[in-house]
Amino acid sequence: MKKILVTGGLGFIGSHTVVELQNEGFEVIIIDNLSNSSENVMNGIVAITGKKPIFEKFDLRDKNKVQDFFSRHSDIEGVIHFAASKAVGESVENPLLYYENNIGVLVYMLQELSKKGDANFIFSSSCTVYGQADIMPITEDAPVKPAESPYGNTKQVGEEIIKDTCKVNPQLAAIALRYFNPIGAHPTVEIGELPIGVPQNLLPYITQTGIGLREQLSVFGDDYPTADGTCIRDYIHVVDIAKAHVAALQRLIEGKNQENFEVFNLGTGTGSSVLEVIESFERVTGEKLNYRISPRREGDVVQAFADTTKANKTLGWKAKSTLDDAMKSAWDWEKKIRKSEEKVSV
Repeated sequence: MKKILVTGGLGFIGSHTVVELQNEGFEVIIIDNLSNSSENVMNGIVAITGKKPIFEKFDLRDKNKVQDFFSRHSDIEGVIHFAASKAVGESVENPLLYYENNIGVLVYMLQELSKKGDANFIFSSSCTVYGQADIMPITEDAPVKPAESPYGNTKQVGEEIIKDTCKVNPQLAAIALRYFNPIGAHPTVEIGELPIGVPQNLLPYITQTGIGLREQLSVFGDDYPTADGTCIRDYIHVVDIAKAHVAALQRLIEGKNQENFEVFNLGTGTGSSVLEVIESFERVTGEKLNYRISPRREGDVVQAFADTTKANKTLGWKAKSTLDDAMKSAWDWEKKIRKSEEKVSV
C-alpha cells in the first residue's frame, strides 16, 4: 500500500479525498490542526471506508514539526496539500495570516519533498487565479489576472513557487488543481461541509437558510450582464473533485505526466446563476427559500465556468454529478447536522 499524506485531511474537500484514496487502497496519513475542521469527521471517514487513517494533530506553520514528521515518515509516496486558510473576506482583513499560513507552509512542505528524491505533490489551487476571464469557458491557458484578494494571491504565488521549485528539482512532480465551486456532501451523508460561523460559500448559506438557521439569503446583485442578472459559477460535486485528486496522484505515481509541473481545471463545464442554484434547491427539497436581492458585492466576477477538456482527456476524469445531485446531498447533510445538534441540546 502506497502511503499518502493529506494535509488538511479533516476539512471539506480533504475528508472526501481521504475517503476516495482509502477506497483505492492507499494508506493515508492526515495532518490537520483542526482550526477549521473537527476530529469528529474521522468517524464519518471510518463509517464510509471501514478504515481509520493515521492522524497527527499539529500546525504546519511549525517548521520543526514538519521536518520531524518527514524524518519519521520517509516512505511517503505522495502529498496532497489542502491545509490553507480560504476565506476571501478574512484574507483582506488579515493578509499576513494568509501569507504565513498559505505560503510559509507550502515552502516548508516543498523543502522537505525536495530532500526526498522522487516526490509527488498535488496542490489545492483555485479558479480565482483567472479573475474575470475574458473568454468563457475558461481554459488552463487563460491569463492569470491580478488577484482580487490576498487569498487569491496566495494561490497564484503558490503555483509560481511550485513551478520554480520543479524547474530546479526534476525529481519533484507536481500538479495544481484549479477548482471552481465545490459543493455537496458524500452520498452516505457521513461527511460534508461544516462551516464554522457564518458560511462564506453560497451552498451552506442556502441550506442553513432553508432549515431556519439563517433568516434570509442575500443575492448580491441582479443587474449583471447575464440571462437573469445574477452571477454565474461552475458548481461541482465534492466527490467528483475528490476523485480528480486520486486520478492526478495516480498520474504522477505511474509517471504519466509529460512535465513535472502540470495544471488542470476541475469543474463541470456548465455555469449556473445564483437564481438557478436557488431554483435547484427549491426543486430538490420542495421548500421555498427566503431570499432578497441586495447590492452587488465588491470583488465578485460576473461569470466563471471551466473548460474541462484537458482534465477529461489527460486525467481520464469527468464530473458525473448534476447540480440537483449535489444540492440533494447538501440538503440531506444539513438535515442530519441539525438533527444531531437537537439531540445534543436535549
